[in-house]
Parts: sequence; C-alpha cells; structure tokens
Amino acid sequence: MNARNHHRTARVGTLIGGALFALVAGGLPALADPSAAPETPAAARSDGSGSLVMVLDSSGSMADDDGTGRTRMESARTAVGTVVDGLPDGFPTGLRVYGADRPQGCADTRLVRPVRPLDRAAMMQAVAAVRPRGDTPIGLSLRKAARDLPRPAGGSIGTRTILLVSDGEDNCGTPPPCEVAEQLGKEGVGLRIDTVGFQVKGAAREQLECIANAGNGRYCDAPDAEALARQLQRASRLSADGYRLRGERVAGAATAGGAPVLVPGQYLDTIGPGEKRYYAVGLDAVSTVDFAATAVPQPGAAVDTFDALSTRIEYDEHGSCGTHTARFLQKEGAVPLTSAVARIRSQEGTRTCDRAGRYRLVVERESKKGSDAARWPIELVYGVEAPPAKGVTLAQSQTEYGRGGKEAVLPAGDPREVRGGTGFNDAETIGEGVWRDRILPSQTLWYRVPAGWGQQVRYEVEFANEPTVDGGTATYSYGATQLYTPARHPLTGGGEFHPSAMYNGRPAAVAMGGVPVAWTNRYEDRTDVWPVHAGGGFYLSVTLGAQAAEIAENPQIGLVLRVSVLGEERAGPEHGAPAAEAPGGDGKHDSTASADSGGAGGAGWTGIAAAAGAAVMAALVAVFVYVRSRRGAAARTTRGSA
Repeated sequence: MNARNHHRTARVGTLIGGALFALVAGGLPALADPSAAPETPAAARSDGSGSLVMVLDSSGSMADDDGTGRTRMESARTAVGTVVDGLPDGFPTGLRVYGADRPQGCADTRLVRPVRPLDRAAMMQAVAAVRPRGDTPIGLSLRKAARDLPRPAGGSIGTRTILLVSDGEDNCGTPPPCEVAEQLGKEGVGLRIDTVGFQVKGAAREQLECIANAGNGRYCDAPDAEALARQLQRASRLSADGYRLRGERVAGAATAGGAPVLVPGQYLDTIGPGEKRYYAVGLDAVSTVDFAATAVPQPGAAVDTFDALSTRIEYDEHGSCGTHTARFLQKEGAVPLTSAVARIRSQEGTRTCDRAGRYRLVVERESKKGSDAARWPIELVYGVEAPPAKGVTLAQSQTEYGRGGKEAVLPAGDPREVRGGTGFNDAETIGEGVWRDRILPSQTLWYRVPAGWGQQVRYEVEFANEPTVDGGTATYSYGATQLYTPARHPLTGGGEFHPSAMYNGRPAAVAMGGVPVAWTNRYEDRTDVWPVHAGGGFYLSVTLGAQAAEIAENPQIGLVLRVSVLGEERAGPEHGAPAAEAPGGDGKHDSTASADSGGAGGAGWTGIAAAAGAAVMAALVAVFVYVRSRRGAAARTTRGSA
C-alpha cells in the first residue's frame, strides 16, 4: 500500500475499501429513535444521569464586606438563588458547607442539603441558615462532596459536578486540595470540579485554578457579586445540560485479540489518554460499512490543540482499510470530538479490504502532557448499507457547491425561538429559516436538518453583539460550527467556508455547507464530497469557546442560525427519480429524508424486525453509504472542528 494514501501534508489519509454487507448473526441492541423531538427544551429537562453539589465557603472571611455594604455571604446567598432559579425542575442538587459550625476546626464540613431532585424553597432555606464562622477545609470538603453525588443508575453515564465557591485558600493542609481533585478526577467517568473564586488573588486563586484543572473542570474569577452570580449560573447550567449519551454498554479490548464482537447499533465505552480500544465485526463482500466515535470530555477541560481522536478499520494482519483523525484545533477547552471512517467496495472488487471476513474497528486517543487525564465516554455508531438493486442507473455525483456556495443568499426575517440539543441524540430538528438560541461559554449546541437526495444544507451562525464585563474587547475567544452527515462524518467545507471565527463580544459569523446528496459521491476523492452520499438528518453543532466566560456580561450569549435546504428533493438515488413529497409547513422538515433517519444514533438507518421460528431476530438494514476514490486510491481525511 502506498504510504501517501495514509499521510498527506497535515492530514491522515483514508483508504476506503469495498462495499460490504454486515453479517447480522444475532439479536440487535435496543435502539431508541433520536429523531423524536422532545416536548421540552434541552435546557429545561434532566435525563436523570447528572447531578450537582454546591460546596459553599462559610469560613469567617465570608462575613467581610464585599465592597457594596453587604457581606460576601449575603452576596453568595443571592448568587445561589440565581442558580436554583435557573436549574431544570427536578435536577438532582445538593449543598455542602464548610466553616459554618465552629470558630475553629479542620473537620468542619457538613452536607446541609442532600443531593435530591431540586426543591427550590428548601435549598434557599438551607443557604439562608448558613452563618460564616470558621476555617477552610477545602480538601476534606471535596472528598466528601464526591461521595455526596449519586452514581448514575443502570450503567448510564452522566455529568456529576462539584461546584466550589470560595473566597480563600485551604488553611488546613490535610488532605491537600489539588491532590484530592486529581485523585477524584481520575477515579471515574463524568466527574468535574468547577471552582469560582470570589474576590480572590495570589495563592488562593492559584489553588482554585489547580483544583479545577486537576478535577476536569474550569476556574472562573468573580471580582464582585454580579460576576459571582453570572459564573455560578454558567457552571450549574453546563452541568444540567451535559451531553446526553445513548447506547448499549460495551468494553473494547486493549488488544486486537480480545475484541468484543459488535452487530450494527450504537454503543457506549470509555477511553483514557494514550489508549486504543478494539472491536470486532463480521462482514461480507457486498455492502458499505461506517464507523463513528464521539468522545465526550467535560466541557472546557484542559486540552492541547493537537490532542486527537482517531478511528480505523483493519482487516487482520493486512492492516488499515481506512483511518480518520479529528483534533481540537484550539487550546481553550474540550468540546465533543467526532472521528468517522467508512469502507466501500472498490469497483473491481479485488482489494484485500473487499473480502468477507472478520474486521476490527479501532478507536485511539492521543493526549499531550498537561491535557485532561480523565477517562472520556465515547459513543460508537456502527452501521451497514446494502448495495442498490441490480440494474438501477444511479444519478451522477454532485461535486460542486453551486448555489450553496459561500455567496448563497440565506433566509432573512424575524427568527423563531429554538433550543439546541446536548448532542447527536437529542439534536433539535429544524428546517429552512431563521432561528434564535442562546449559548454558554464552553457549550456546544446541536441541531438536525433533514435533507434528501439531490438536496444540500447551507447555513450561517451569527454570534451576538454582547455587553462585555469591562466594556473593552482585549480578550478573545472563538465561535465555531461543524456540519456532520447522517452517518456522523464531519465535513471539511472544502476551503469554501470558514467554520471558526474569533469572538470578543462583538458580532461574529461562521458559515458551513455541504454539496448535494448523491449516491455516487462515494466515488469521489474530495473530503468535502464523498461522505455526502445518503439523505437523512444532517447534524450541525455550534460551539462557544471557554474564554468567552471572561468576556460577556450576560450568562448566555445570543446566536442566530440562518438555514437553507437547497434543491428539490428526489424520491431516490436513481437517475431521473421523481420529486419526493413536499415537506410540512411547520418549519420542521417532514420529508422522506426525515422519515428515514431514525435508528441507531440517528445515523440514517432503517430498522427492520423479522421473526424467525419462535424467536424474534432484529436485523438492521442501514442507509449508510461511503466513498472510495475514482482511481481506487485513498480518500483524504477530514479534520475535526473545535
């Protein structure tokens, strides 16, 4: 195999083998339909797997004047009230205090409100009764707070957050707070420690920053009461709005020999820094295979620009049949990162990777020194697609953006309110039009835009003009977007678009789009073309950088999406296919593409149940399609977006 098919400049090449058919030899995992629109917005619901415990400094210094004539504790009570008002109904929330019970004592920490479904009145009564008195045993309080948080039930993975508010450093020394945070951060999946320093500086600030970095979280500075309320709102909402993972639990092997066998479906696993995870699949020689992995680190956790997630398809000792690497491409903090790889039968059918047999799906995580050391949840989607019927003349490939290019005129008018989802599984379905939402620093919001055969998605995201905390614009963050195919392949934009822009509180815009959907796009070797070969729900994500927390005065930042779905939808991939039924008139596309995008992960698969004798077997026929080069060479890798 020519080495240039694996490495082109700064990109990892993708060798695409032949079209494959999955050997579905047993019952499939139960798959929920992520395309079902939720009845309540993502920011106002809880899935039961997340929880929050606030740890409030009640040491003697919290009785000091905060500069406004109020004590720091009085301002903290007001800030906690804004947190309680903004959390979803029933979100598990608790309150722990330290230094509240005696003038001196390094064991003075108490859970005043257990982590239970949110009772706003009871929480406010609890914090109102706290009086600042004693010492600052932060290390011990963190250790106990981790025990206060319930473990997610039923094997689910959720965000468990410790939100520490302090106006000073630990004065007990044992156990050391940073060491406790590091230990807790490595012990399990989904734990984060956010810290807010209320009028701190010097050693106290450094300690709180260290705790947050070691605990997979973020530090925020609160020089006054308004900033305290703002930063507490942001941290608590990030906890409540964490990525809602979905899938059957599976444990990938550290070596190829012990790989568990997968059937088409959606799965959950975890991965640590520097690890590889192996999975085995049985394939025959006629259908397409797709494999996508989404890593979900804690939002804003420490990452390096070139920290990476890679996916690969291997055929025994013959090596890679395809590989793809996604990188963060920014240092402000972690966001969900997706890598996807496909394998398609070559026209000749003579390559090693065209054969039937046992294959391996591989996920690898690369991390630089100083990056987040926690294990990350990974959501895996594996699907297959049968080839078209013999004798079907397929429409030609669509390789140009055409009227969906950068000069496209997008919808105007008054925006409609929408609330983006937390990830692929609850992405909010929207159609053509203008939409308005709000986003937190470190947050990624998700939307789903159906597009069928012959159609293309084109959109822009505008980040609002916001008042800044100091009236200036010296600090910069970024706003970004990423477009994914129904099979979760991240698209590059082909140099036509710029999906990331600097943001300093003044208006900023990013744009993205895909080429029209055509079955034969799989035969193209351009990375912005070949994945766009099946209709269904295209996903778009919008991210605001973590440093925006130092810029904007409002807790959330406004954004506007202008979305177009261009072209007449066709009923199928064949040449001369008739127009599909017209979409519904409620702004949510109700076309064939929308109907066909259910199944595992919303990846464009159709599930079909078949009875066999007295037993019922689940068989999944996937509407997944993938690419290979016109010349039979490798397609190039797409890059992940920040």
